Amino acid sequence: MKAFLTSVLVMLGIASVPAQVKVGDKAPPFHGEDQNGRVIDSKLLKGKKYVLYFYPKDNTPGCTAQACSFRDNYKELKDNGFTIIGVSSDNKRSHATFSSDYNLPFAIIADTAKSIINSFGVGKGLFTQRKTFVVNENGVVTQVIEGVNAKEHPIKVLSK
Repeated sequence: MKAFLTSVLVMLGIASVPAQVKVGDKAPPFHGEDQNGRVIDSKLLKGKKYVLYFYPKDNTPGCTAQACSFRDNYKELKDNGFTIIGVSSDNKRSHATFSSDYNLPFAIIADTAKSIINSFGVGKGLFTQRKTFVVNENGVVTQVIEGVNAKEHPIKVLSK
């Protein structure tokens, strides 16, 4: 409930979004349900590398290109030890359809209250910024990817 109220206050301009997470920061703790109803919890990712990518909206050209690029590079990312997790404020049903339509092999968290979006500082009023965080086995952000072509996000993860 607190996350929902904070989101409303941010949207109305009454509260501000927390500072954006930077390289070297500990990734904020998070949990949420994915498109299949599974709970994804950062506590369960301890000791694993993961990619948390935020995007504005299911089934839009840029977001679809981004998701499909993660899908197309999924095996290589997984072979390099990465767990891939998408996050947007769309609901679970929208994510389920999106995931099914494009055969996405990774979890997409339905962050309708924008609690994860706000904790990573990627909310901008009603919108979510396209930004990717690469987190190491110790929970530390090793890379923040923004301002690139949606198709290039997975390539940037693998380039470091």
